[in-house]
Formats: sequence, structure tokens, C-alpha cells
Amino acid sequence: MVKDGKQHLASLRDSRTIYIDGRKVADVTTDPAFANAVATSAAFYDYQAAPENIEAMTFRSPTSGDQVSRAWHLPRNHRELVERREALTRWAEMTCGMVGRSPDHVASTLAGFRMGLPAFRDYDPARASAVESYFDYARDNDLYLSYVIINPQSDKAKSASGQPDAHLVASIVDEDAAGITIRGAKMLATSGIMANEIMVSGFNALQAGDEAYAFTAVLPIGAKGLTLMSRRSYEQAATSEFDYPLSTRFDENDAVVYFDDVKIPWDHVFVYKDLKMAQAQWHDSRAHVMQNYQCMIRLMVKLKFLLGITRKIAETNNIINYPQVRETLGLVAAKVNNIEALVVAMEATGEHFNGYYVPNRTILCTAQVIAQTTYPEVVEALRTLSGGGMIMVPSSFADFETPETRAIIEKTQRSIVTNSEGRVKLMKLAWDAVGSEFGSRHLQYEMFYSGPTFVTRGNSFRFFDWDGVKGTVDGFMETYGLPAPGLRSAAE
Repeated sequence: MVKDGKQHLASLRDSRTIYIDGRKVADVTTDPAFANAVATSAAFYDYQAAPENIEAMTFRSPTSGDQVSRAWHLPRNHRELVERREALTRWAEMTCGMVGRSPDHVASTLAGFRMGLPAFRDYDPARASAVESYFDYARDNDLYLSYVIINPQSDKAKSASGQPDAHLVASIVDEDAAGITIRGAKMLATSGIMANEIMVSGFNALQAGDEAYAFTAVLPIGAKGLTLMSRRSYEQAATSEFDYPLSTRFDENDAVVYFDDVKIPWDHVFVYKDLKMAQAQWHDSRAHVMQNYQCMIRLMVKLKFLLGITRKIAETNNIINYPQVRETLGLVAAKVNNIEALVVAMEATGEHFNGYYVPNRTILCTAQVIAQTTYPEVVEALRTLSGGGMIMVPSSFADFETPETRAIIEKTQRSIVTNSEGRVKLMKLAWDAVGSEFGSRHLQYEMFYSGPTFVTRGNSFRFFDWDGVKGTVDGFMETYGLPAPGLRSAAE
């Protein structure tokens, strides 16, 4: 049996506590702030459950025997890695790449943990057992997971334990034979409102004295004491699907999560008060690689979509044959192709790791660095070629319903390749992609979800094969030396 959208929606009608605009949400599947985004989350599962998609989108769980998302598949060779990528690409194409925390993201993180089980065993066999058993549970139930791995911002010059409020950042405040108790906040629970469970961890460097903050655990979104404080809903603010075609469907939401003495059982705790393992879990396993490989697949789809909008705008404005426009489009197309090339390259030159086959870590880091500048450049090209076209559009779809305003629209919104409605529809889409609150959020997201540039570039430095390139130089330098005594150079 394959999980479908109906099952996913039913799983979200639980005891979760979510607040927005000063009110508590009764049901995320019907609330106007979230219903369309939640419907999108269900659509992922409906797509994979469709008979014609089951083979491409799922595989048979080795423990339950059920078909589950390929996001949970642990590839053993290049072919299996590519098959997994093709499934993830299909999911990304369903949302034009606009849902960053689709079900395959945190599933990819857990897949990386599972591949790195020896590192967890070396650290603590009990915690390794928790990783292994939880992975099987999440895979067999095809769970939608979110995570919170960033600390709330206060005094960024100080570590977690040095904040004015010791309980600002989520930390372990108690423990007993049953598990741990955590208190404090984490961010950003992207897609948390439509997920089943959430992983709490950290990516920030920790210092001596921060041991209570050095943990990784998973728990249901509906756990007692867990509260999500949602940001503004772009979906709810949208006037119509015509005016905001992306905001109305793909606003995956972000939220601050507050833990008010939330209890987590030991079999859901992967790292416990260990500063070294809190960092090693990402890189000594392949969690960092697998989760960001998924990000690059999604970004590849998203950039192609934005590039398509940019090309259509050039055609609609009849500037496609201008040499400078073709130069701009050619440059942007090359940058978009570069991301896809890096995805293919990291697969082709992947490594065998603990019996699994994973993408090339160095090329993954390269892609992360390049992506942080590529996305703003694509957005800038779209803005430049559209000019004022994205701004000077009718206020809403209602202007088409009033004869007087429709007549003006038909006179002023002109193009040689489409009618007035087609032009307005394209410009509305372009604005939603890069100019609306939704679009602005995506620019910020793509620039920083991997971390600040010093982190991504630091990882690129850390994992590059410096010995290899230096060895090439050393090898060449060994082929020559000082001239023999008494001999002069040709120049002399």
C-alpha cells in the first residue's frame, strides 16, 4: 500500500498547536492561512500513489514490504542514485521548485544519518540504535518531516549558553529513564505546519559550557508543550490564484518553534550533550551531502522555471532579438545549466561510503557556493527584462470583470504574441515569483538556507582536494632544478 494524499491529510488532524495572527489554528487542512499549502503537501503523496507513477516514485521497504517514497532509498550505486534523483525532480516540478522543504528534504538528512551509522556507533551504540530504528519507522510510515536547526537570534556574538536568557535556545533541562526534556526555541520550521514530525538539532558551532544545547532528537508536531508561531501567511493575503499563482499554492510557511518542557523518549534521541558529535553528525555521516544534494535538485528545477519566465517576458515585450537581451539570456542560461551540470557531476564522481553510493562532497560544496550568487543573478535578469511590466498591471482579476476597466486593459496591455489577459497573467506570475512577499522570501531563502557565505565557502575549502592540486605542482617542480654548476641559462 502506498501512502496517498488522503492519508497524509488525516495524519495532520492531530493535537498540534499552531498560532497565527493571535489565534490558535483548529485544523491546518482547512484553515485559510494554510489549506492550499497543505493540499500541495497531500498532492506529493497522491502523485506517488498514482498507478502510473508508483514504479518511478517509490520502492519497496525492506522491513514493511510496502511501497514508500524513493526519498528514503539508500542507493548502492550510480544508477540507483540517479533513479532517486529523477523521482525527487518530479516532486520538485510539481511546485516549480518553490517548496523547499518537501518531504524528501529531511528524509534525505535522515538517509545521510543512516548511511553514517558507524559514526554514531563509535559515539554511542544506544544513540546509533535510535538512529537506525527511527529511520526504519519514518521510512515505513513515509513520514513528512521538518526540522529546526537554527538558533533564534539575540546576541549573535555569544554562544547558546551565553544568551541573556539561558532558555532562549532549546536545551535539555531534565532527563530520566524515559528520556529527555527540552525547553526553549528553535527556527525556522519551514513546512512544519504540514509535517508529521520534527527534528530538533543544531548547525551552529558550540563551545564548552554549551553541552545542554548539543543534542539531536525527533518528535511529533503534536507533542504536548510544542508550539509553532507562524509568520504571516502569504496564501491568506493573496486576492486570487490569477493574481498570485505561486503564493496561493506553494506558501510552505515558516515558524518559530517553542518547546515548553517537552519530553522526548530516548529512542528518539540521536545525539545527547556531546559537542563533538553535534558537529560530526553532519559530516562524518553524509547527512550534509544528502540534504543539500536534494536542495540542488530542487534549485535546478526552480531556476529553469524562472529562466522560462524570463524568456517569455522577452518574447512578450518583443525584445528577444535585441543582441544585448540574447547576451543576457545566454549568460543566465549558462549559469542555470551550470547547476544541473554540477548535480550530474556530483553523481558521476560520487563516492562509496559504508557500502552506499553518495554524491561527490567537494562538488556539492561547489554547487552550494555558486548557488548563493546564481539565484540573485537570475532574479535580477528577470527584473531587468520585465522593466515596469510587472508593476503596471491591473490591481486584481476583478478589473477584468468590469466592462469599463476591461476595455482599458485591452487597450493598454498589449503584446504581439498574446492577448491582454495572457500578458497580465504572465506579469502577475513574474511578480509573484520575484516581487511579492512570497518572491522576496524566496530570494532570502535561497541566499541563506545553506548558511552564510563564510560557512558554504568554508566547507568548500575544507573538503577540496588540496593535496591533489598541490601534488601536481610538487610533481612538476621535481622535474627541474638549478642549472648544473658552470652552465648558463639560454637567456644569458
